[in-house]
Amino acid sequence: MKKHLMTLLLLQLVSPLFAEKQVKCPIFVDDEIDEEEVVEYKGQKVYMCCGTCVKEWNKNPDYYAKVAQSMKVAPQLDKFDLKNVKLMPQRFCPLRTDRVVHPNSPSISYKGKKIFFFKESDIKRKWSSDPDAYFAKARKAGILPQYDQK
Repeated sequence: MKKHLMTLLLLQLVSPLFAEKQVKCPIFVDDEIDEEEVVEYKGQKVYMCCGTCVKEWNKNPDYYAKVAQSMKVAPQLDKFDLKNVKLMPQRFCPLRTDRVVHPNSPSISYKGKKIFFFKESDIKRKWSSDPDAYFAKARKAGILPQYDQK
């Protein structure tokens, strides 16, 4: 019995050392974190890759925390109950496909549905130059699941 208790105690002490750590940004999901770019979410540090992501996170922290949970990029957020935060079908920008969008991101209406973008300037400079081609490419990549829903 003592041996079993000692083993349990040792596991409790050692397991945090091997806990999964955040290595990727929850907004620019292909980028590694910079430990100097950090926000605090309900007392928990969440690391970003850059100042742009810090600003974006602060626009909608609950939403980004829920997305980070769903993508398993910030294990420190797994302990939060975010079941009341509803995720949009579209998670990524159709032009910057490694960047997470949220319900207040810049958007347009296209073929009867809303498409969200990471930056307003992307709509004006890029999307508007050939919306049909960008739409087809994003659909093929699975970036616009709202068009697959009935």
